[in-house]
Amino acid sequence: MQPIRSFLFVPGNKASWIEKSVHSQADALILDLEDSVPPAQKVEAREIVRSKLEWLAGQKQRTWVRINRSPHLYDFDDILAVVGTHLEGIVISKPCGPEDIDTVSSMLSEAEYRKGVPLGATRVVPLLETARSLQFAYEIALRERVPAIVGATAKNADVARALNTVWSAEGRETLFLKSKVVMAARAAGKLPIGGVWQQIHDLEGLRASAERDRALGMSGELLLHPSNVPAVNQIYSPSPEQVAFYEGMIAALEKAQAQGRASCVYDGEHIDIAHVKTAREIIALARSFQA
Repeated sequence: MQPIRSFLFVPGNKASWIEKSVHSQADALILDLEDSVPPAQKVEAREIVRSKLEWLAGQKQRTWVRINRSPHLYDFDDILAVVGTHLEGIVISKPCGPEDIDTVSSMLSEAEYRKGVPLGATRVVPLLETARSLQFAYEIALRERVPAIVGATAKNADVARALNTVWSAEGRETLFLKSKVVMAARAAGKLPIGGVWQQIHDLEGLRASAERDRALGMSGELLLHPSNVPAVNQIYSPSPEQVAFYEGMIAALEKAQAQGRASCVYDGEHIDIAHVKTAREIIALARSFQA
């Protein structure tokens, strides 16, 4: 999956917000049918989201939908309403474990069959919000439809309740679970996504939190407000200075190799082929966001 730096939630019952969200510069939107929609407006929200998906695709906007679930099953009416060639995938909340991914995958296959969509085209990003799903993060990440897993934390939200943690701005209480999500995702060849910074007007706190997630190995963040997008896009994008540094590193090693050496000192650092592999990946990532 093309990396997602900024994954922005938009309430599905707010048609005007959905339309405005294409100007946010978020890499992808999550049109939410779940927690951000009042129970009495669920059916209306589903229709609003269904009606906007083709338009969003025409705007070249990558779009996902977070569907509802009951205590026992994800909402098949939500799935039938949104599955189509204009949708990248669905986001699911609070899976108990890999068996929930298998169940929703079967539901998606049935919806794809009914809608004439190629089987397997609709991806699934699970929000790991239960203790059991965090324990089985790797097994969840291995599922074929899953391109990324989310290890997000928010003050007093689902993960905090599941683990009985006490929130802190520094995030020490969630360091282990986020590291585990990164390890599980990378081991499965998938992307780890972090977040959620709940204090949306505290941009300094957002930057600090996103920088910690980035340092752990996350590839992007869930976001709650368009004003948070620019800072997160910047944090998860290699800067021009970094790109120039790594281009210089590649050139330095190529020069050393031409002289019969497998390593050299570049900008005061010992480098070899391993460092240049990292450099090439960072440059490729930077270029992917410029495309």
